[in-house]
Amino acid sequence: VQFVESGGGAVQPGGSLRLSCEGSDFFLAYENMGWFRQAPGKGREAVACIGNRQPTYYEDSVRGRFTISVDNAKNTVYLQMNSLKPEDTATYYCGKPYTITSGRCGPFGSWGQGTNVTVSA
Repeated sequence: VQFVESGGGAVQPGGSLRLSCEGSDFFLAYENMGWFRQAPGKGREAVACIGNRQPTYYEDSVRGRFTISVDNAKNTVYLQMNSLKPEDTATYYCGKPYTITSGRCGPFGSWGQGTNVTVSA
């Protein structure tokens, strides 16, 4: 299982970024997929998750600002991040969570190499 992540970078507060994660050797359409992040000195935090016939999960602090979506034709999952805040600064990982409910996502069984997001003025 491999994930090819891209789209991270540096942005000012209020800006937007779109993260992409292309799956190789498996089909996203049949899997739970999600993004988690880890800020320096902090633990992992599931951000957004989506799955086949599963509820979509958003962490409270990103709900209304972030949107997770899947393009089955491109075998890619996206995380559109709008109205970014300094507290969104972290390394973002794409992966496959075992469980998704409306109130919880995870744990993750596999994930990619991560992409860095920095939000600062």
